[in-house]
Amino acid sequence: MIPKMMDALVKPTAAPGLVLTQVPVPEVGIGEVLIKIHKTAICGTDVHIYNWDPWAQTHIHPAMTIGHEYVGEIAALGPGVTGYHVGQIVSGEGHIVCGRCRNCRAGNGQWCKHTKGVGVDRDGAFAEYLCIPATNLIVIPEGIDEDVVSFFDAYGNAFHTATMFDVIGEDVLITGAGPIGVMAAGICAHNGAKHVVITDVNDYRLDLAKKMGATATVNLKKQDLDETMRRIGIKEGFDVACEMSGNGAALNQLLKHMRNGGKVALLGISGPGTVIDWNDVIFKGLTLQGIYGRKMYETWYKMMSMVEAGFDLHPVITHRFRYTDFEKGFEAMNSGMSGKVILSWDK
Repeated sequence: MIPKMMDALVKPTAAPGLVLTQVPVPEVGIGEVLIKIHKTAICGTDVHIYNWDPWAQTHIHPAMTIGHEYVGEIAALGPGVTGYHVGQIVSGEGHIVCGRCRNCRAGNGQWCKHTKGVGVDRDGAFAEYLCIPATNLIVIPEGIDEDVVSFFDAYGNAFHTATMFDVIGEDVLITGAGPIGVMAAGICAHNGAKHVVITDVNDYRLDLAKKMGATATVNLKKQDLDETMRRIGIKEGFDVACEMSGNGAALNQLLKHMRNGGKVALLGISGPGTVIDWNDVIFKGLTLQGIYGRKMYETWYKMMSMVEAGFDLHPVITHRFRYTDFEKGFEAMNSGMSGKVILSWDK
């Protein structure tokens, strides 16, 4: 039986922190599905909201329940929903799009200018129940560990970025060893890259990238990227790059180290005033592609198939807590000494 009230992690006011409190269980409308949450994962976006940094201050409107990485089971179907049944294990695409604009109608919903983000623009998944449109449901194949499924949203970001360009036999540079960068390193290695080099200033997360299959890691505080390239035999520069850091210095270093004709996928969100040398782009003939979220819904099908075929994401998981210990989870994320942090919602 579905209760009327539920536990949720709420951003109550325009200030740092979250509170664990009781809120009403969402009512299921026409074309919607109610999901009983099993597990959630903490995303970098959630950390921005928790810390109430400048990005959060301009994008988040309290009070609201946050969170957008999750796995659960269907608890109820709204009027008009067919093809699903109560008890199915599901996750969901976190971008709710209009379905009417040019991009949506052309099958490019990931570029919908009217997108509403779960846990950002509307109540999210850090709760016992979540309500989303049935069109956003992702049914999870049997046999995939729910711990892994809980961060499929982030894995999808990594997959979209790492598969934007062909990496077979190519030298790949990844800037930023956050959990998404670490997963991207594993994806590129799995997909046949010759070398996968990842840069950061955090040895803990660079070690995670090694576990996921990175050829070489470079701590830019104490190691030299050029020396690493010489050591492994990269002469003309990197063929493909994934910018995951949002750091202007990292982006500029990336562009300097691309070969002529190289291709760059950009996921990291740079701060205001970030400047690059456009002559590097022009005279090298570089291709730059911005990445937002996941391809709807091709990314989901392919990334799940890769996991079913044996791609192991477990090395990315470093911490597990019950949702009542959410403060410990955010502490781990803020420390930088973590990969994916999972919160269990089973009572």
